[in-house]
Amino acid sequence: MGLKRNVPLSTALGYKGQGPFLTFILHRIGGAGMAIFVTIHVLATFVEKQGWAIGDFINDIYMSPPFQIFILFCVLFHVINGLRITILDIFHKQLIPHHRTAIMIEWIIFIVVFGFAAVSVITTAIGRL
Repeated sequence: MGLKRNVPLSTALGYKGQGPFLTFILHRIGGAGMAIFVTIHVLATFVEKQGWAIGDFINDIYMSPPFQIFILFCVLFHVINGLRITILDIFHKQLIPHHRTAIMIEWIIFIVVFGFAAVSVITTAIGRL
């Protein structure tokens, strides 16, 4: 007949998908974060052209180190995870059995690149003080 898709919320929240599920969720969060950033950036530019003071407030948020680190996280994770997905799609017959290893390699690369970028943002912010 069909699959039963009426899953209670308690069961859905208790799902222990481990690495693949975590990368799935973080990929979506990264994409949504970038979309929100671009939308707010375009609106801030429009508002600033009108001469409204809220444009300066939004630009101050953009310049804050926590926001920059969040956007760095979104962009870098989305890009690195997207590259892993693309490589697995291209060479799926050879690499699908090794998808968990690919996720571990992705995390290592992400932590190194994000760590370097976050330290750069923080040291630049400290230099501005």
